[in-house]
Amino acid sequence: MPAFDWVKRLVVHRRHPRGMFQPYGFTVPDRYPPLFRDVQKRLEGRANLRLLSFGCATGEEIATLAGYFPGAALKGVDINPAAIAAARAAHPEAAFAVAGSTEAEPSETYDAVFCLAVLRHGDLGRDRPARCDALIRFAEFARLTADFARCLKPGGLLAIRHSNFRFEDTEASSAFTPLLRAPRLADTPKYGRDNARLPDAAREIVLWRKG
Repeated sequence: MPAFDWVKRLVVHRRHPRGMFQPYGFTVPDRYPPLFRDVQKRLEGRANLRLLSFGCATGEEIATLAGYFPGAALKGVDINPAAIAAARAAHPEAAFAVAGSTEAEPSETYDAVFCLAVLRHGDLGRDRPARCDALIRFAEFARLTADFARCLKPGGLLAIRHSNFRFEDTEASSAFTPLLRAPRLADTPKYGRDNARLPDAAREIVLWRKG
């Protein structure tokens, strides 16, 4: 396991910060190119773009977004202070914050919020237990994503990929329109409102529009 993963797991076991889902810090640049390209097309022509990367880790996603959206105002949020320190050092052009939610962000500010490989727990993909509530809970997922909705402008885009829960199961999703489906990722079983594992599906909704 990379050294940074051990740091993130240490935060989980010692501090149990509110909002922590994924204890593993693995990430790579341009991890979901079809999704990024789709969002790029949908936001084409909009001026003064503001984009948020939730769970930005050490900033690889911020660097990716800078490539797809030149000139956009970018902000990264992560629950791990060590990750944010590394991201700030590597990407001084972007804004960053240490947080486990978007509660400190102003309402209707962002044209897109990206939450990719964050609202999940890596051990669920390995063990595929019948229930997930020993590790993560749907109620916390619903709380976090409802606040993403608050932060988005009308017509803003919400990208959720590689999650153990489905946004369509939340109350907040009623204010959104599904836009894009993608193949389900085999290492990320889905769990329902009751935290019980759902039957596997071939595809999942990964992009939504507010309104």
